Amino acid sequence: MTPTSAPDPTDLASLPRAEFAFPGPLRDQLVAAILDGSKTSTTGLVVDYEHAGEALPEAGRREVVVDSQDRPVAVIEVTDVRVVPLGRVDLAHAVDEGEGYTTVAEWRAGHEGFWHSEEMRAALNDPGFAVDDTTPAVLERFRLVTVVRPADG
Repeated sequence: MTPTSAPDPTDLASLPRAEFAFPGPLRDQLVAAILDGSKTSTTGLVVDYEHAGEALPEAGRREVVVDSQDRPVAVIEVTDVRVVPLGRVDLAHAVDEGEGYTTVAEWRAGHEGFWHSEEMRAALNDPGFAVDDTTPAVLERFRLVTVVRPADG
């Protein structure tokens, strides 16, 4: 499906924000993958939603994707959400994250590096935070609805 034309900017303010990773090179990479259509899934952790006091996403929810400068770049729509133990993430989900993973092991290593980072541990206020096969993961699928503005390279 082709993304529609840009929505009215006032409508963007009413949408929840989709922030992929932390501002910086990883977010820039993920936003670019959303804009080029190669990223159609993402993974979060239930503990992160709980810590932030946020409800889990639901199918049909639209979100505004922001870049590293906190500018809206796209609107996505959640198409599916599953909560599974981290050890049960499947290859299709890993590949659809658009980061070039060809195995679940590669995907897991990349994500563990992020989840075990000082930045993530600080965000969770847990300096020893670690995931394992039983950690509840939020597997989200989405589609690009519209590009608001291209991300800067």
